[in-house]
Amino acid sequence: MLALTRKKDESIIINGNIVVTVMEVKGDHVKLGIQAPKNVSIYRKEIYEQIQKENEEAMNTKNVQNLKDLL
Repeated sequence: MLALTRKKDESIIINGNIVVTVMEVKGDHVKLGIQAPKNVSIYRKEIYEQIQKENEEAMNTKNVQNLKDLL
């Protein structure tokens, strides 16, 4: 993991086409702005993990149903 220190209005660039900018810092909260191509999905980590879990559950349900259909 790369750890960086940035101040308000400072940015980092990822892969040449994603810009992450510190927009605001209040206490222990940091507001980030992210500029990325439209084809790049951006999620908060907890939402991404929830999506992955739901996709996995859906695949397991489909697999069970497919097995039932074969029997």
